[in-house]
Amino acid sequence: MNLLLAVLTPFAGALLVAWVGRFGRAATAWAAAGVALTALAWLAPLLTGPFAGVTLIHRIPWMPAAGLDLAFRLDGLGLLFALLILGIGLLVIFYALYYLSERDSLTRLYAYLLLFMGSMLGVVLAENLILLLIFWELTSLSSFLLIGYWRQRQDARRGARMALTVTGAGGLALLAGFILLGEMVGSYDLSVVLAHGELIRGHDNYLPMLLLVLLGAFTKSAQFPFHFWLPHAMAAPTPVSSYLHSATMVKAGVFLLARLFPALSGTDAWTYLVGGVGVATLLVGAVIALFKHDLKGLLAYSTISHLGLITALFGIGTPLAAVAGVFHIINHATFKAGLFMAAGIIDHECGTRDMRRINGLWHYMPHTATLAMVAAAAMAGVPLFNGFLSKEMFFVEALGQDVAIHFGGLLPLAVTLAGIFAVAYSLRFIHDVFFNGDPIDLPKTPHEPPRWMKVPVEILVAICLLVGIFPAQTVEPLLAVAASGVLQGPLPEHDLALWHGFSLALLMSLVALAGGALLYLKRKPLFAFQASRRWPDTKRLFDWKMGRLLWLARSLTQWLENGSLQRQVLILVLSAIALGTTGMALVDMPLTGTRPPMPLDGVSLIAGLVLISATLATAWLHRERLTALILIGAVGLVVSLIFVKFSAPDLALTQLSVEIVTIVLLMLALYFLPQQGHADSCSPHRLRDLLVGLLAGAGVGSLAWAAMTRPLDSISGFFLDNSVSGGGGTNVVNVILVDFRGFDTFGEISVLALAALGIYAMLHGLQLPAPRHDLHGRPWDRDIHPMILSTFARLLLPLALMVSIYIFLRGHNLPGGGFIAGLITAVALISQYLANGVSWTHSRLPARTHPIILAGLVMALATGLASWLFGRPFLTSAFGHFKLPLIGEFELASAMAFDLGVYLVVVGSTLLILINLGLIHRASHHEENP
Repeated sequence: MNLLLAVLTPFAGALLVAWVGRFGRAATAWAAAGVALTALAWLAPLLTGPFAGVTLIHRIPWMPAAGLDLAFRLDGLGLLFALLILGIGLLVIFYALYYLSERDSLTRLYAYLLLFMGSMLGVVLAENLILLLIFWELTSLSSFLLIGYWRQRQDARRGARMALTVTGAGGLALLAGFILLGEMVGSYDLSVVLAHGELIRGHDNYLPMLLLVLLGAFTKSAQFPFHFWLPHAMAAPTPVSSYLHSATMVKAGVFLLARLFPALSGTDAWTYLVGGVGVATLLVGAVIALFKHDLKGLLAYSTISHLGLITALFGIGTPLAAVAGVFHIINHATFKAGLFMAAGIIDHECGTRDMRRINGLWHYMPHTATLAMVAAAAMAGVPLFNGFLSKEMFFVEALGQDVAIHFGGLLPLAVTLAGIFAVAYSLRFIHDVFFNGDPIDLPKTPHEPPRWMKVPVEILVAICLLVGIFPAQTVEPLLAVAASGVLQGPLPEHDLALWHGFSLALLMSLVALAGGALLYLKRKPLFAFQASRRWPDTKRLFDWKMGRLLWLARSLTQWLENGSLQRQVLILVLSAIALGTTGMALVDMPLTGTRPPMPLDGVSLIAGLVLISATLATAWLHRERLTALILIGAVGLVVSLIFVKFSAPDLALTQLSVEIVTIVLLMLALYFLPQQGHADSCSPHRLRDLLVGLLAGAGVGSLAWAAMTRPLDSISGFFLDNSVSGGGGTNVVNVILVDFRGFDTFGEISVLALAALGIYAMLHGLQLPAPRHDLHGRPWDRDIHPMILSTFARLLLPLALMVSIYIFLRGHNLPGGGFIAGLITAVALISQYLANGVSWTHSRLPARTHPIILAGLVMALATGLASWLFGRPFLTSAFGHFKLPLIGEFELASAMAFDLGVYLVVVGSTLLILINLGLIHRASHHEENP
């Protein structure tokens, strides 16, 4: 349960922070920090498990038949990432308090940040592939909000859209890959997937599955050629960049490579794809970083390069390379988060990030300069700093025999060249910013930031030093347990000592250090050469493709939605006919089955004729809108009678209540529309529409005939047998709605609430002229609230509410329930609005129904979540029999609380629509309070 609570805490914390924001910036920061600490506290008791070699799994049944559960796992890899997410997240929360100005909403930033934190925790702690994918997509959505935090800036909006587009497309590919992977092993549980590596690698669908999964990982971790989105994400505030691009979002892709390493690695396809893309990204990012003048731009491309390094290590595929990859994940998270924070301090105090202007800052901010130089030295791989250790392990693995088989001698040359550029851009960061003359035209006079703003940087820099000098005593235990989680087995021999003697790997490190220094000294000719050439730009290609896609979408939209409802309906019906005809043509079976038709009685024949006549009359008289509405009501009434005939009283009550509510609401809406529709189209069009309608009707009739003339294997027997024992109610329909299919019902009331809110948004504040006369020129009656109607409506209200309560309470065992009771209550209240007017009713009833809708959704959701506390699937109901004096024995079921939520949503949504229609009516008539 602690794993679930750790994941859910940041999501709940986002709501808490939004509420605490009214008490000031400091209170908001402490609340956000408290949320991160609480999530850490949930994980703290579980830390001993991974260190003891035990993988902890917490599982809550969700859809066992489909192999889908709400399951979380904590092994070494998940523990490492959880600590990075929460630890660095805590430092970023503290740092952001001093970074953001008073004009910026700290509350909104923290709320977005906590949403993202919870999403990342879900990714790294998920045990189920589908659950992992859900959180994966939540990271894309929440990072979109974070990158576009400064929504008034065009570059922020553009960067957020680009990141969402690229990572969202990768998420779709990942979905397909996960489905293939789950079907290969017969389960979506990671424990099963990781245990069947041989089966997966030998499967016919291994390569397409691998390509799809890698697309998801590469787009998320900004691997070449999808790297272009990450620099544009630098439009986000620096705390966001420090968090997303050091330890969290861009690490999600390499986390996925590490998580699936035991199952997917060990093939030539893995080595060439993962290793090749990683090396290409390593080189491209390192080269471009050197030529960037923007401080965050340099850090962005260096991040891309280091992500390529980690990807290349996992691509090499040896156990020691995987250990090195995990080690560099730790090191990169610490020094890059510190560098981003230092860059934020420089931007905050100087007013610019242009390295051609921010020179000589050592004299103005020596403390910050010292911190930044230590982190930059770690990024360059200088000895005595943590980046040196993992980079040297990379050099050792690049020289391995297995690598030589796949890449020959090219890989050692490539990684040495990347190391040279890494040293060069790190030197540029140090020299150009803190030395190299004096500042040039800065918007602000630079100085040291507030003391506590540097504390997060100091902590990260201290980690870089301690790990670099004392690796065995500081990071070795965590690295060992995390690498064990990757390999799912024993660790290879490795030594994190500072000195391994003279070796070819050490020579490569020395060449990188010396070559980088020389390259930086000779940078000016390189800068001139780079500026004089036009280099390939993947962003430009992306923009061109997006432009073409938008043009295609606009063209298609203009063709489909040209203002003609007839055309849209025609296209819809023709598409349905084409798909239905194709499906039926592919099935080689007769249209008529073996089941004999049922006998037809006279009452059914009359009802059918009335139904057909009313339907035809509605189509014939559709221009007379009031008449057509009455005829539609007749159709609904006959359908209700059909439900009665076939012993479905619940459906009949629901249908009748829905008809009353919709007819009233439609009449209110039609009041403001023309009383007569437009003239019919010309004869050829009418003939075309008649033929299409006949064809569609014939198709639907054929499908109905084919279904009704075949034996029916109904699942109703299961519900009839288990309604009382499993749901505690004899009304099978209601038990299905609130128990067996309660999740469907929750989705339906959510859709109803969203529809009501959408209608509210369209109608709120709308003013329309009221018609003064009918179709024949006769004026409307000025007495819009007759005394008899208003008097009897008031008398009937208590009776109607009593009937509603009765229908609600008996719904679990007899026809009724929350939906029907809600509709009856809505009808009773609608009658008050119609009979007495909006002003009179508003003075006696709550004018805002949004809280009613929210209360209903929360109550329904809480009822479902409560079942988790008892280890049962979502929305599993409990029931029991109780005795009270004078009352006797009675039954209580938890499903009644869910049904009450349904009741509130139905009442609130219906009234929300009605009230806004009534307000338009009052505004058009300038109605006075009686």
